Amino acid sequence: MLLSEQTGQSAAAKIPRPATLRESVIEAIQELIVSGQLKPGQHLVESELAGLLGVSRQPVREALQQLSGEGWVDLHPGQGAFVHVPTVQEADQLLAVRALLETESARLAAKHAGEDGVRRLRELCEQGIAAVKSDDVDTAVALNSDLHSLVTALSGNAVLAELAAQVARRVRWYHTPVARRRGMASWDEHTQLIDAIEAGDERRAAKIMREHTEHTRVSYMAQRENEPAEPAPKPVRRRRPRTPYRDSGAD
Repeated sequence: MLLSEQTGQSAAAKIPRPATLRESVIEAIQELIVSGQLKPGQHLVESELAGLLGVSRQPVREALQQLSGEGWVDLHPGQGAFVHVPTVQEADQLLAVRALLETESARLAAKHAGEDGVRRLRELCEQGIAAVKSDDVDTAVALNSDLHSLVTALSGNAVLAELAAQVARRVRWYHTPVARRRGMASWDEHTQLIDAIEAGDERRAAKIMREHTEHTRVSYMAQRENEPAEPAPKPVRRRRPRTPYRDSGAD
């Protein structure tokens, strides 16, 4: 008799596996990029990253290759790896998708969120306001992400939550540079949103979220317009053959 038949289950429960070293390095580099510690266009030297993260260069090289495929890093033959510089078009497209997902999340949250959900939203909002008042941008950005994630979770739509989670980290990357500019206005909008959710006003909650995400998109685009264009890395003459990807900071 099959084990699933003995237990009366259609499938065995999956045992969570620990993250591999490469996955941990990928996560760490992504967080350095999202938080702004690694700037768009910055040269990523394997040996420096390995020393910073306390690992060998091999998992760093593997992580950079995977991050390149996911759009976080650009690999240039003969030059190495660079933090990806998002184009205006790709940022605009992603923020537009984010607006659609989160507008629907807010509408559904107004329909389904209970007292406990509203209480948790207000706690996050109060913490975010305190972070802005103390000019703690990193904490404010993290709390902003947590609040938006909670709104999506309160929507009660698991598929919507999964889709929103796929873009959440990149949205946080785009939001970080404009968080100080948005300042308290962003959290005033959060307060209005929570009020609408608590009142069960689906239309108003959706409207506030739509306008809120649009304000962030406009702020990001305005900042990009004022930034100088990032020059592409210049090719360099290579003296010896290398593997398809080899960091220029190699020993």
